[in-house]
Amino acid sequence: MSVVLSEHLPLLASAPGGIQKLRGLILELAVRGRLVPQDPSDEPASELLKRIALSRAALNEASPRKRGKQVRAAEDNDWPFSIPDGWEWTSLSNLTRVLNGRAYSKEELLDAGTPVLRVGNLFTSNHWYYSDLELEPEKYCNKGDLIYSWSASFGPFIWNGPKVIYHYHIWKLSLFDETSYSKDFLYKFLLEKTAEIKAAGHGVSMVHMTKEKMEKLPVPVPPLAEQHRIVAKIDELMALCDQLEAEQGDATSAHARLVETLLGTLTQSTDAADLAANWQRLAEHFDTLFTTEASIDVLKQTVLQLAVMGKLVPQDPNDEPASALLKRIAHERARLEAKGACKKIKPLPCIEERAQPFQVPNGWEWVRWVEIAQKIVDIDHKMPDTVKDGVPYVSPRDFYPDNRIDFEGAKKVSRDDFLKLSAKIRPEVGDIIYPRYGTIGENRLVVDDLEFLASYSCCVIKTLKNFVDPNYQFYFSISQCCRDQAKAAENKTTQANVGIKSIQEFAFPLPPLREQQQIVAKIDELMALCDRLKADLTSARQQQATLADTLIDAALEAA
Repeated sequence: MSVVLSEHLPLLASAPGGIQKLRGLILELAVRGRLVPQDPSDEPASELLKRIALSRAALNEASPRKRGKQVRAAEDNDWPFSIPDGWEWTSLSNLTRVLNGRAYSKEELLDAGTPVLRVGNLFTSNHWYYSDLELEPEKYCNKGDLIYSWSASFGPFIWNGPKVIYHYHIWKLSLFDETSYSKDFLYKFLLEKTAEIKAAGHGVSMVHMTKEKMEKLPVPVPPLAEQHRIVAKIDELMALCDQLEAEQGDATSAHARLVETLLGTLTQSTDAADLAANWQRLAEHFDTLFTTEASIDVLKQTVLQLAVMGKLVPQDPNDEPASALLKRIAHERARLEAKGACKKIKPLPCIEERAQPFQVPNGWEWVRWVEIAQKIVDIDHKMPDTVKDGVPYVSPRDFYPDNRIDFEGAKKVSRDDFLKLSAKIRPEVGDIIYPRYGTIGENRLVVDDLEFLASYSCCVIKTLKNFVDPNYQFYFSISQCCRDQAKAAENKTTQANVGIKSIQEFAFPLPPLREQQQIVAKIDELMALCDRLKADLTSARQQQATLADTLIDAALEAA
């Protein structure tokens, strides 16, 4: 490794994706002949190629039917990059036979016999099929064989398992002369080549990679002794990367536990004054505590939890208590019921003290969410026909960060369907869209005065805007208090979901109206602080990544 990299290893490793970049750089320097010094006393690669050619000829003589095509030697300017003296370029087919796997019908895949190695077994799947077919020796893969997956998931492997039959989407690379060309070096080269393809954004092209293209792949050939030195140095440096990665993982985990524990002390504050004192202690260490996006997200969630616990702003005994507010809400609901704007709800049992998620301040009340909303319902479950131009019919897939909804990209329904369906529930400014499936709790507050519908995968919480601040309800809906209740109410089916009845009966901590507004203002202030912290963090990481890339480029240029 160059002096430039050695001096700046901590910076490179700590940059975003730094260790992965280091791994790529190690392989790139290796295959270019820049990782270890050359030894002029090494037997040159030209002699190795002569011996490999003899071995190849002997194999072709013994098995004429399996004779491979000879690939011409290219001119110097055809090769990808310059290589040191004593090295040579050749094509993959001059070093190894590229052997096809075999495709199988369903009837040939059994529950017992010889394992059939498929691409999924190399990457993600632990499920195996078996076969009792008797095949020619080249269709089997043994421990230590070099193979290459060429389908959508692609890359080289040195097989470390038992004897298997390898599938059609896998090639076995059988070297003509392993005493003249290192299988381990070829494996490292193919790792680098695969990473190069992926980095270029052309990974999908491997789906169309033909055997002929693979055989023509240019491969560098160092002297044999240098091949072994390169492999040993790569292994040494990759072990160092593993160590750095483990240390980073341990440090990240410890940091997360520390942040979670210290922020937990805030929720244990007895009142707003106690919270202010605890907050001040943490604020003195912001530069060491909130150094990751995850830690800032935990801070945001803590702010929300403090808010709904009544610990974010001080209480004012002169505020109208929530009990009086509830009487006014009941009167408003009765008026709306008489107009047919909402249905009368059945009397719900009080939330007993043991069922309350936490104790709320004097002047607050625990209520069921539906008791302080106009209604909580969803649309008809039959999806109307979509049209090219019409009224947006949004679902959680149209939800984006920062409370945004992609109305333009959403499905559209006709105006007739909109008018028919909106008679039951039409979202308006101040209402909350609550996904009930999959992304449960990733809610959105309606802030745009647009005509649209929310799909049946969501319910709409129509708020009583003059009595319970919609922003406070939204912040409650994304707080841990609400998320915990949703988790407890999940129906354990194929896809987790929460019933509307459960959402209607969520325990809701109701403050006096004036305090709701103060809480929202304080949350907005602190969320803006968190966003500034995250923006500063992103900017610093971008600068760090740019510096790391510059150092890597310098190392390659120096090589």
